[in-house]
Amino acid sequence: MSDSPLPEGIAMPRRSGNPRPCWPEPHECGKNALYTHTLGSGPDVVLIHGWGMHSGVWEDVAEALFDRYRVTVVDLPGHGYSRLPAAGHSLADLGAAAAAVTAPAAAWVGWSLGGLVAQQVAITAPEQVSRLVLVNSTPCFAQRPDWPHGIALPVLRRFAEELRQDYRAVLKRFIALEVHGSRHAASQLRTLKAMLFQHGEPDVSALEDGLAVLENTDLRAELSRIACPTLLLMGQRDQLVPTAAGAAMRELLPNARLRVFPGAGHAPFFSHLPDFVAELREFLDA
Repeated sequence: MSDSPLPEGIAMPRRSGNPRPCWPEPHECGKNALYTHTLGSGPDVVLIHGWGMHSGVWEDVAEALFDRYRVTVVDLPGHGYSRLPAAGHSLADLGAAAAAVTAPAAAWVGWSLGGLVAQQVAITAPEQVSRLVLVNSTPCFAQRPDWPHGIALPVLRRFAEELRQDYRAVLKRFIALEVHGSRHAASQLRTLKAMLFQHGEPDVSALEDGLAVLENTDLRAELSRIACPTLLLMGQRDQLVPTAAGAAMRELLPNARLRVFPGAGHAPFFSHLPDFVAELREFLDA
């Protein structure tokens, strides 16, 4: 798979002063195109980021995998380098868009909202997903009377109301929640803040659509249709997706196991990178 282009004049972000030769140089991005980049060779692995972020969050994970796997990172519509289409912003649309630009029979790794997208693809296009890894994700992000393992609805709705006023401030508060309670939270927050707009400004409509997906989606009744091996990776101190959600999901999925990272928040691939990669590689190699 070839690289999708980047907007003119924007360089690929670096987290250190040294260039990383496996990442692409910038190119013009076509209208409505999803940005992807593929590196390495071997069995296919697809990495999907979470709400308000972009594929750059996966750089360290991708670079730890590409010696043995062909790794594709994706910017969801309206996030990072990807354009927002004029129509088609539902979870089904996000899943279809991501599936259209990735290889079939791949292992899908989705973080948070990206995990919801990966679940959607595994349910509706099982031939696309050979293995499924859900990182701090859940089939139902909002609390419901029979599902206490989510985000309180007033919190989600307050984020949505404030997006149009100052979406930058909302995103910064959201990533503060992502690292809250994690070991080394301050350094992780600095890293996430530095990365937040490295792929450009997200589309506010895409952010609103993403919050609507998080609020309204409930895939619990569909999880029994996910037959592929599934790995649930959770953070013990996650303030957005409690570990109890992972235990509940394990009972709903036909072939799943759960791993909880002690002391981790909503982004264990930042706080516990070596352990995260080791767990991921063991699952992908099985």
